[in-house]
Amino acid sequence: KKMAEDAKVSVRNTRKDANKKVAALVKEEDLSEDEQKRAEAQIQKLTDDYVAKIDQVLVKKQDEIMTI
Repeated sequence: KKMAEDAKVSVRNTRKDANKKVAALVKEEDLSEDEQKRAEAQIQKLTDDYVAKIDQVLVKKQDEIMTI
């Protein structure tokens, strides 16, 4: 469980870093606010997908451990 939580924290930290980079691009006027919202939505979707995958692996591993 701890490894799964560590993986989720890592994914969330990556999301935070990506959102900071997007915000920096907006400040530099290389990206519009609409593009920022789209990018942040995409980043959030990827984050949700990877957290779900981590949860699936955790459940599978727990089942595997309990059957042995």
